[in-house]
Amino acid sequence: MTLPADTIAALAAELAEADRTHGVIPRITARHPEATVEDSYAIQGVWRDAQIAAGRELVGRKIGLTSKAMQQATGITEPDYGVMFDDTVYPSGSEIPTENFSNVRIEVELAFVLKEPLEGPDCTLEDALAAIDYAVPALEVLNSHIELAGRTIVDTISDNAAYGAMVLGTVHKRPDEIDLRWVPGVLSRNGEIEETGVAAGVLGHPATGVAWLANKFHQHGARLEAGEIILAGSFTRPMWVSRGDEVLCDYGPMGTIECRFI
Repeated sequence: MTLPADTIAALAAELAEADRTHGVIPRITARHPEATVEDSYAIQGVWRDAQIAAGRELVGRKIGLTSKAMQQATGITEPDYGVMFDDTVYPSGSEIPTENFSNVRIEVELAFVLKEPLEGPDCTLEDALAAIDYAVPALEVLNSHIELAGRTIVDTISDNAAYGAMVLGTVHKRPDEIDLRWVPGVLSRNGEIEETGVAAGVLGHPATGVAWLANKFHQHGARLEAGEIILAGSFTRPMWVSRGDEVLCDYGPMGTIECRFI
């Protein structure tokens, strides 16, 4: 890391306040161009630990920037990850308060629930599939507290990988019940189709990101635990939403998800 501990703590506090007020702060990389990816995970970690200390319960991890569509949309070329808390999980059909988020967008994803722990350093796709209990369709609500123009992966990781919330579907499939690569996503806003894709757009197989995350965690001396939800990354570009928008995503054999922003 290149940033001193007091700077990391101050930036984490700045992001926590932006989260509380639903505001946006100047790019970290504009103020600290020397900041590294390790610095950004340290900032995220200080923020995460403060949230847990305040009583929030960690339920899983999100993986971001795993598809070409998302990398091209953001100009960022490698995956990242963040944490998800219990109070950010919504069922399909929910009304979601727009005011709770900044720069609100929607992504089309699959989520995986682990039935056993998973750890690196040599975790493969086959290892990940063996550890997964089931897949479930999910929409991710993006929540960016750092100005979007010119941001880098350092900015995004510091901001908990821009995670805001997720909306979960109701259809559960074990990895041996369906070819997860070909799960479709047809995303509509107010009755008009805006984005389409298939899950193979995520690193060739949506569970590849789970293996990537287990190996990444090993570098930090950690592992993924049984029961965790892993949000595997979007296979469409993000879609902007505003108050009053009604969102529907059709996942073919894995059902639909709908929600409304109020």
